[in-house]
Amino acid sequence: MTQSSLVDEAVLRPSRNPDRVATQVPVLEAAEAVRVATTFAEALAAGASRRDAERLLPAEELAELSSSGLLAVTVPASYGGAELPAVTLAEIFRLLASGDPSIAQIPHSHFVYVNALRHQGSTTQQAFFFGEVLRGKRFGNAQSEVGTKNVRDYRTTLTPAGAGWVLNGEKGYSTGALFADWIPVLAHLDVDGPLHVAWIERTAPGVSVVDDWDGMGQRTTASGTVLLEHVAVEDARITPYHPTFDGPQTYGAFAQLLHAALDAGIARAALAEAAAFVTTKSRPYPDAGVERAADDPLVVHAFGEMELQVRAAEALLAEAARAVDRADADLNAESAALASLAVAAARASSTQASIDVSTRLFEVAGTRSALNSLNLDRHWRNARTHTLHDPAGWKVQHLGRYAVDGTFPPNHGQL
Repeated sequence: MTQSSLVDEAVLRPSRNPDRVATQVPVLEAAEAVRVATTFAEALAAGASRRDAERLLPAEELAELSSSGLLAVTVPASYGGAELPAVTLAEIFRLLASGDPSIAQIPHSHFVYVNALRHQGSTTQQAFFFGEVLRGKRFGNAQSEVGTKNVRDYRTTLTPAGAGWVLNGEKGYSTGALFADWIPVLAHLDVDGPLHVAWIERTAPGVSVVDDWDGMGQRTTASGTVLLEHVAVEDARITPYHPTFDGPQTYGAFAQLLHAALDAGIARAALAEAAAFVTTKSRPYPDAGVERAADDPLVVHAFGEMELQVRAAEALLAEAARAVDRADADLNAESAALASLAVAAARASSTQASIDVSTRLFEVAGTRSALNSLNLDRHWRNARTHTLHDPAGWKVQHLGRYAVDGTFPPNHGQL
């Protein structure tokens, strides 16, 4: 899937009310946003291996990403943003992941919670937080918890305190929190009450962001722990979360779409680095009777198979993004379900492509490619780590049930 194949589908939306919020970052239309992402991804690729090997946290790169305007592309036009569609955002994520998937993953929650504000924020909350995004501020994430019954079980609680609330809890896998200006925290409103999002500043009293992430891949996402101890929260900084799934929604499909784009980017990067290695560093196997490893028919065939797999993942990603945009334009139970199924297919395909291609890289590149100093295994480590986010097998299950008897998938945030 070429860059333009996604972009050509995008709707270019002008900013209808550019004066509503004083912006400090560029408001990028679709084609321009993809050009900026392409250039930025190339710059990220140059330092990706070193950042991974030495676990250099990308504070400077994220500051540049914020100032580029790319983190503001989904702010609604009514608040001064470009309101770019999912098809463009998926391509932006794919490109960034092809440069450095750790850096691409960090703003995932940023976009998910911009989307959450669109669904559930009051007009006052939207005006404030969209204004923050247009000023280059970043949202993090404090959602998942370690040691609970399952991934959708939460213990963190907002309890009444005077005129406001007090937030207590511990969150894990908090990608983006270390680099955030605002951390959206998923919590129960009072004991066993409905889930809400508490918007807290990263530097607020009682908030500790611990850099204790030690994953084998995605090493510089800093997806560590957030500790919340008697954090004061006012009513104006709390938005409901539970109504998101009371009816048809694309909230889950949107989040999963970006995960699929990350894996597609990893797959493309692994394939590109394999090709560069084979054409410049590999020696041919004697039985092939050729001068270059790149002319070995077995190597060429393997590259053809990998290219086919990556193209399939990219094509499914593009179709999934279009399905999300179609559902957003005419939201009902069927359109939402079809969007979730399309994204499920993209997730399953991109999961397999990223793992397979980053493994076969060594098959085609030969013995030298296994040297630690080359760090080519980072592609597999990144793919294997990121694809564990939620099991692709359940995506296939839901696709199978739909294929067999037309059953729509469940209505939750992982689909």
